[in-house]
Amino acid sequence: MSTDNPYSLPQEPLSPELERLWAIAVHALGIVLEFFAPLLGYLFLKDRGPFIRHHVTESLNFGITMVLLYVILAISIIGWLLFWVPPIIWTVFRIIAAYRASLGEFYRYPVSIRFIKN
Repeated sequence: MSTDNPYSLPQEPLSPELERLWAIAVHALGIVLEFFAPLLGYLFLKDRGPFIRHHVTESLNFGITMVLLYVILAISIIGWLLFWVPPIIWTVFRIIAAYRASLGEFYRYPVSIRFIKN
């Protein structure tokens, strides 16, 4: 008897073009949906190829880092004055990441804590 889950459907790998397209989409959607787009991308796309796995993992780690930054800013008095900074940071870095993904590069966010490993 097989030990595989009988209720799960096997996922076929994506073509390199689709991996690149989804990587771009996850980074770009992360601008508007900072944490949720990378989370959904990670849950649904991580097993579809090495390129997309790298990018959704990096994007999710960056999203978690930005959420933690907001929590730290929210609990500090001076942080309330700096609430405008994280949207600038995540917009710039997500645009860079989407561009690098469009070139087919394995991009790593420089200000991200690696909570989830590839």
